[in-house]
Amino acid sequence: MAATALIGVATLRCHHHRPSARSRTTSAVRSCTLPPRHRCRRRGSATAHSSCAASPPPHVRPAAALSRVAAGDTGFMGPSEPDNGTAALPRSSSSDLRCRLIVPNSTAGAGSASGSSGLLPTILGVAHLLVSLGIVVAADKFLKQAFVAASIKFPSALFGMFCVFSVLVVLDAFVPALAKGFLDFFEPATLFIQRWLPLFYVPSLVVLPLAVRDVPAASGLKIFVIIFGGWFASLAVAGYTALAVRKLVKTQLIPAEPMSKPSPFSTSETWAWAAIFVASFGVAYFNPTALGTTTRTSLPFLLAATVLGFMVGSGLPAGVKKVLHPIISCALSADLAAVAYGYLSGSGLDAVLGNYYTKVPSNPGAGDVLMGFLGSVIISFAFSMFKARKLVKRHAAEIFTSIALASTFSLYSTAIIGRLIGLEPSLTISILPRCITVALALSIVSFFEGVNSSLTAAVVVLTGLIGANFVQAAMDKLGLNDPIARGIGTASSAHGLGTAALSAKEPEALPFCAIAYGLTGIFGSLICSVPAVRQSLIFIAG
Repeated sequence: MAATALIGVATLRCHHHRPSARSRTTSAVRSCTLPPRHRCRRRGSATAHSSCAASPPPHVRPAAALSRVAAGDTGFMGPSEPDNGTAALPRSSSSDLRCRLIVPNSTAGAGSASGSSGLLPTILGVAHLLVSLGIVVAADKFLKQAFVAASIKFPSALFGMFCVFSVLVVLDAFVPALAKGFLDFFEPATLFIQRWLPLFYVPSLVVLPLAVRDVPAASGLKIFVIIFGGWFASLAVAGYTALAVRKLVKTQLIPAEPMSKPSPFSTSETWAWAAIFVASFGVAYFNPTALGTTTRTSLPFLLAATVLGFMVGSGLPAGVKKVLHPIISCALSADLAAVAYGYLSGSGLDAVLGNYYTKVPSNPGAGDVLMGFLGSVIISFAFSMFKARKLVKRHAAEIFTSIALASTFSLYSTAIIGRLIGLEPSLTISILPRCITVALALSIVSFFEGVNSSLTAAVVVLTGLIGANFVQAAMDKLGLNDPIARGIGTASSAHGLGTAALSAKEPEALPFCAIAYGLTGIFGSLICSVPAVRQSLIFIAG
């Protein structure tokens, strides 16, 4: 129920044109941008259409753009990408192509092209999101069950990612239009995952008090030393490797294709989740087993508290977010809700946190719902990799060399430092994938016995937070000024959280962040799936 609310409320903002936004957009794009010879003619006169404005900027080619519109080049998720330098124009109505340019339909199921808003476009948008995201989630669950039944240790979601990527590559080679349609169909799901991605990492921080309870204080200090020192070392290795390879290959850097960005959170979304929190908290307080078990009953208000913390944290000023990252405010919000409920109900904090993340499929908590999307996150990497395939091909030497070296260095340096400073072997193994995104880090530690997976997830998130706060300053000090080196270094050392921090100020490095973010985890998973590599890491860790 709460998971459905997460999808439904989000799409009201993310996949539907708001009246205010539509009115602003309409005023901008309904002005005819055609030169005088193309303006509307009425009854043989050369009178311009009432909405026609001045001639277009020099880079716009109206005739070429209109021919694309007439040919039906209207991608489901928004305006078509520029082709051969031609800027994409808004879509045209079929009744009068030359006399009216309408507002582009830039979201899934955004409704009629006339610009009017209504209930049907919202329903279509939500339905499209539910179907596309549901297919990704269902594929992840199916593969996971199949791999467990076949006793296959390799990460099932990673296999699914390779399958999706292969399908896209084959379709693009033989039927490009079908590949584009496939990509557009799953665009709502990928945007949803991108929008909520940090939220899927939070459960490990929320239950951190339980995860570190059995970890001695001295061991905790050693782990922190490895996290901070290892992050800086991995950043330097990845960045300098990229610089060295670039000097050898001398490939010219060209601008990357623009990347879609999810919309910010609205006030209505915040109030909706606040209402869910208050109502479900009250139900859980007066009847702790209203939904059958205390875990199910507490799931809605704990999920709502987590989401609210993320929304509020995302809306903080940039200066505040440097100190209080949205992930931190998100985890604090959930923990405060757990403390309040534990105190008022008399159950205590430990019991509420135990209900937050149960790891029991038949009785999931709020954390289980969020962590359940991690496999879908891995599968969604296929779409981002396919979109960046031209960039990957052009800079393959820099990207793959840096990622391979940085990933191997991260794993083995963690094992070596853990052994040198006397960290317990089980804890050392648990934090091996410290620079790899949570979704794949948990898959990597599943190869080993006796690990603390909650500690793994927490260490990965803490590494990302360190990178998000210090990565730009560190790269400036190291002299890593090349966009490729900065992008690869950031993602290879601080995965998704570092990528998000860098993207706001350095959009030219963002494509390389996105590529390295996924490939670092993929390469780490691949080498750890080799028994000889696992045995060597265990031997070094002690």
